[in-house]
Amino acid sequence: MHDLLIRNARVYTGAGESPAATLAVEKGRIAALGGPADAPAKETLDAGGQWILPGFVDCHTHALYAGDRMAEHLLKQQGAGYADIAKAGGGIVSTVKAVRAASESQLVEETLPRLEALAAEGVTAVEIKSGYGLDTANELKMLRAIKRLSKHLPMEVTATFIGAHAVPAGMARGDYLRQVLDEMLPAVAEEELANCVDIFVEHIAFDLGDLKRLAERAGRWGLKLRTHTDQLSNLGGTRLAAELGALSCDHLEYSQESDVAAMAKHGTVAVLLPAAFYFLKETKKPPVELFRNHKVPMAVATDLNPGSAPVASLLTAMHMAGILFGLSPAEILDGVTRHAARALGREGKIGALAPGLEADFCLWDVAAPEFLGYQLGGLKPRQRFFKGKRA
Repeated sequence: MHDLLIRNARVYTGAGESPAATLAVEKGRIAALGGPADAPAKETLDAGGQWILPGFVDCHTHALYAGDRMAEHLLKQQGAGYADIAKAGGGIVSTVKAVRAASESQLVEETLPRLEALAAEGVTAVEIKSGYGLDTANELKMLRAIKRLSKHLPMEVTATFIGAHAVPAGMARGDYLRQVLDEMLPAVAEEELANCVDIFVEHIAFDLGDLKRLAERAGRWGLKLRTHTDQLSNLGGTRLAAELGALSCDHLEYSQESDVAAMAKHGTVAVLLPAAFYFLKETKKPPVELFRNHKVPMAVATDLNPGSAPVASLLTAMHMAGILFGLSPAEILDGVTRHAARALGREGKIGALAPGLEADFCLWDVAAPEFLGYQLGGLKPRQRFFKGKRA
């Protein structure tokens, strides 16, 4: 007997595929699609023709932080660039001060409303990076706070350690990276506080040598690699990250065909972040057509953070991916489900509707799934399920 049987539904399993009419759940997982509408179940729900879509996966965020950077937003409105603000002591460094001053509980309390906003739009899994501590005690504080978040709401929360996000004031890059590798990384791994490591490869942050050293050391600790690359310039980080086995490379505005070919060869996901592109008023777009030509899977995420993407709405990022980057409706939906799950190393567990996967899904009262990338604002699922239970 099923724990839950949903009938009279339209179950989305992919663009161009005929939707199933039923979905069954057992023990928090999808048990069957398209089975008999009168199958025995402890609970039966008539969907009334609504669409059932996989729970969305926001695979790149910096959602845990304290304070805001609204003052910097005003500077950007006056023409200041990302690098200009960083060099003047703003940017990531200003959030570091706020995070260091905050307690672990305060970080949890300030972050929960942002995650609740994502959940209200159908997100059932979110990745959150550290990177605003920039010393051992505060990076660990952030990761412990991230770990606590999943106890407060029905959502899978995945942590990524990005101690190599920026160089703290008063330290040489090499000295700081040694601290990341020799002190922070072992502590993170021993407490099992993260699944992945990340690094910002850019002229204002870290270089290719730093990337290689981090990847090698993280591999010894069993942590997967993800990277911020090609956002402001092309330093070769995407090619190297792909060769080093990165799950994903993210941003990618300045990626070239050789970078994309390397991603295709090594199975690396391209994570597109249109909200940051929009908020920073960038003009250089990621090479979407090259990703298509080389069959590189494209994920879409919010990049939710206080400086370059204060956007607590994956639906908005989806809309932007279509308008600003030209993704098709099918690419957008794949980008926040199965490709996003792959970027987290969670493919085959979440991000799709198939027997054996986690029963994370939402019921949407829309004419078609593509409507979610069409209308901007005012959209919410009618019901949300996490691990087979109403959430």
